[in-house]
Amino acid sequence: MSRVAKQPVPLPKGVEVHVADQRLVVKGPKGEMSVPFHPAVELRIDDGSASLTWSDNQNAQAGTMRAILSNMVQGVSQGYEQKLEIIGVGYRAQAKGKTLSLSLGFSHPVDYSVPDDITIETPTQTEIVIRGIDKQKIGQIAADIRAYRPPEPYKGKGVRYAGENVRRKEAKKK
Repeated sequence: MSRVAKQPVPLPKGVEVHVADQRLVVKGPKGEMSVPFHPAVELRIDDGSASLTWSDNQNAQAGTMRAILSNMVQGVSQGYEQKLEIIGVGYRAQAKGKTLSLSLGFSHPVDYSVPDDITIETPTQTEIVIRGIDKQKIGQIAADIRAYRPPEPYKGKGVRYAGENVRRKEAKKK
């Protein structure tokens, strides 16, 4: 049996959860999200928490739906944030409205257009902060930006997640 799916999801004040037309809809102070809802899983809401029940053969699906519901509830109530660091001489970033302009050592600047429901800030030229309510979308955007210049193993130059430990290699010896 799924241990994750058995745990109820606490609902903070101001967060509403319901299923409409096979879609799980979560509304909160920061926005609204919806995802397809598996028909074998049922949602039950009572006393400020949401719990899931499922048919016998759908343990994994119930655990997945519970994790998605938990991430959506946290997203619409608190939001998510991902930080990136840029390491390297001459490497910098600048947010201009809905465009992130990156100078990463190429012969041209790299412009990344930001989706409407995501905000990107650059507190300094070497820091990028991505905020929004969708955990998956924030992680994907961070991975896309990091993919322009991933950290290389010899000097560590490139775009990395905040706190990421890059394994360094020893340089060649004569």
